[in-house]
Amino acid sequence: MSKEIDPYAALRFKEFNIFLGVRFAMVFAWSMQFIVIEWQVYSMTKDPLSLGIIGLMEVIPAVSMALFAGHIVDQKEKRNLLIKCILGFSVVSFGLFMLSLPSMESEMEAKNILYGIYFLVLIGGLVRAFLGPTIFSLIALIVPKRIYPNAATWSSSTWQFASVLGPALAGFSISLIGVHWSMCVIFGFSILALLLLLKIPKKPILNPKIGEPVFQSLKEGLQFVFRTKAVFGALTLDMIAVLFGGAVALLPVFAQDILQVGSEGFGILRAAPAVGASITMLGSTRFPLHRNAGKKLLWAVAGFGVCIIVFGLSPYFWVSVIALFLSGAVDGVSMIIRQTILQLKTPDNMRGRVASVNSMFVGSSNELGAFESGVTAKLMGTVTAVVFGGAMTLLTVGVTAFVSPSFRRLDLQKDIDEHEKEI
Repeated sequence: MSKEIDPYAALRFKEFNIFLGVRFAMVFAWSMQFIVIEWQVYSMTKDPLSLGIIGLMEVIPAVSMALFAGHIVDQKEKRNLLIKCILGFSVVSFGLFMLSLPSMESEMEAKNILYGIYFLVLIGGLVRAFLGPTIFSLIALIVPKRIYPNAATWSSSTWQFASVLGPALAGFSISLIGVHWSMCVIFGFSILALLLLLKIPKKPILNPKIGEPVFQSLKEGLQFVFRTKAVFGALTLDMIAVLFGGAVALLPVFAQDILQVGSEGFGILRAAPAVGASITMLGSTRFPLHRNAGKKLLWAVAGFGVCIIVFGLSPYFWVSVIALFLSGAVDGVSMIIRQTILQLKTPDNMRGRVASVNSMFVGSSNELGAFESGVTAKLMGTVTAVVFGGAMTLLTVGVTAFVSPSFRRLDLQKDIDEHEKEI
């Protein structure tokens, strides 16, 4: 007889609840900041390519530093490293706050303000290269292995919930208090995250190879990802889907020029996918997704592609909101399964390196996707670019299902049972 599922298992650990507070504050601030930057830049340029450049500026350091960051994370104490990441983000958000001062607009040329924004986004990408692997590694030091799947679900749910409120508040905040004071709110949340994190004590370093040469360390991390089919398959599928199916970067164009719904409508459009994902993730705490994970992941990504096509073709605001909501719901399934695979399959001493590869495959593909969307929108037109991205996502799913039958048969119950035996 199977054990009764405890949907609140991870929440019974005080430090994990504090960790969720830190993650919420950071994701809220980061997602709100990205929306405010998008709105400000497009308002200044009226060029969809400028939105793609925002993504490119963040992805350059995030990709180029990712593997090195993973090595550092595995070698260093995680709590203090996360403190440094939050301080770095605070510097970026304060810089954007200063650049958005009304007096700056009169003292500086618009193109110089634009270059300043791009530079700060570049610094933010460097911070993000370390942030993702550090957070992923810290979770494993806060909760026992037997509840990794539940902790991953709550952590992802918190991420999505913050992603709902961040963009939604950004749209209304721009309308009510303007870009400048919206940046001030963002800075305040970064300070809140820092204060919460100080309540978590330092954690042990579980890597037995402290001082290992960098290139040897990086080689081991890459070899692990490429030889572990479940990990490699999940990361590759999600990377290509997000790369080509990322219509989110073009939402300012849809809000201002196609649907004509203003900053409030922009906030609703931007939040709709995260609302759908949040509902999926909260539901998964009671109805886990680890059985037949491969098939569920393939269907989820295919559903994402269909939703993106519907969004691209829709001339109606309410249809667009529903399409984005459903895209988030199926993307939530994908995110939970991917995070569960990573938590269950990754050894403790390699979490930083594996998470850095994940950030290269999936996290950075969001920014590359933003650049791809900006370029294709410039070449094909906005609607055509979004439909093309959705079609490429469906093609990716078909190819993956055909060439990797072992991935279709992936089931995570065996891994969970093995961790249960450890208690």
